[in-house]
Amino acid sequence: MDTNLLNNYVLKAIDAYPYDLEETVENLNYALSYEANNIYALYLMGRLQAEQLGDYEKAKQYYAEALANKMDFVKVYPKYISVLIWNEDYDEAKKLIEFAFTVKGLNKGEVWLKQGHLFENLQDHKKAIKALKIAKSFGFNNDFISYIDNEISRIKAKLKPKRKKKKKKKKK
Repeated sequence: MDTNLLNNYVLKAIDAYPYDLEETVENLNYALSYEANNIYALYLMGRLQAEQLGDYEKAKQYYAEALANKMDFVKVYPKYISVLIWNEDYDEAKKLIEFAFTVKGLNKGEVWLKQGHLFENLQDHKKAIKALKIAKSFGFNNDFISYIDNEISRIKAKLKPKRKKKKKKKKK
């Protein structure tokens, strides 16, 4: 198939997502029918399944297939890790995070952020805060750093012991 036509379908899908889901799906189906291994179409189909339809198992399949075709496709890792966490596949998420740190060109701060989310889901708040502090050191813009600071504050609030309300004694 003509590469320009394939790219045209993928670009139309990218442009339509997430605002026009019907057009997104139509263009992704065309792209995947022409080239079943198109990594960007697989990636976007994974996002659609996870973020719009909540089908984490299908999303995992699409992300895994995209990575099987190109291990250094860096856009997949953060989204794939999130899906594994949402689906409570914590062991898989740990393994993918460990591997992601070896991939060149990947935003390591984003992976540390996902590691923090994983630890938070596992109720290990101290490790979550530690991972988020490392993520912050990889931050290269104020929005990311501010977001990390908010995440750290939110998790620290979970660590504080809750005060018991004192019952007032009634005077007779």
